[in-house]
Amino acid sequence: MSFDTVNGTRGARQPKAGRLLGWVNRRVVNRIRRKGGGFLGLQTLVLVTVGRKSGAERMTPVGWFPGPDDSWLIVASAAGAPNNPAWYYNLAARPGQVQIELGGGRIPVTADQLAGAERDRAWLEITTAVPRFAQYQEQTDRDLPVIRLTRRAG
Repeated sequence: MSFDTVNGTRGARQPKAGRLLGWVNRRVVNRIRRKGGGFLGLQTLVLVTVGRKSGAERMTPVGWFPGPDDSWLIVASAAGAPNNPAWYYNLAARPGQVQIELGGGRIPVTADQLAGAERDRAWLEITTAVPRFAQYQEQTDRDLPVIRLTRRAG
């Protein structure tokens, strides 16, 4: 499935990316690496993408949900912001160059965006498990993308 979610026109206000947000992300990534587990009530992994413009490796802590066939589901919610998070565009540009850090190691994965009935089923499971995602959807007029990460060889 293609990555085709366009930005919205309304949504929650997000902090500007800068030193403070970078510092917080690095702290959370280090905590996940040391202790595993979750953050803010979510099971959390480190999403490792390649920057679509820079080509540099980017690491982002992201909440995840179990998907079918031992896959991982993540939501590009940006807490209900009108714009997709930057990592969404990195996935779209290089869906086969993604890794996750989970359980002390890196796992190569392929990313694809769910659509139709498959997305609807996953969305129901996600919002049942963590109702705040439904609140995020109410705040914005874009459809929050649900991404499946599937283990790949190598």
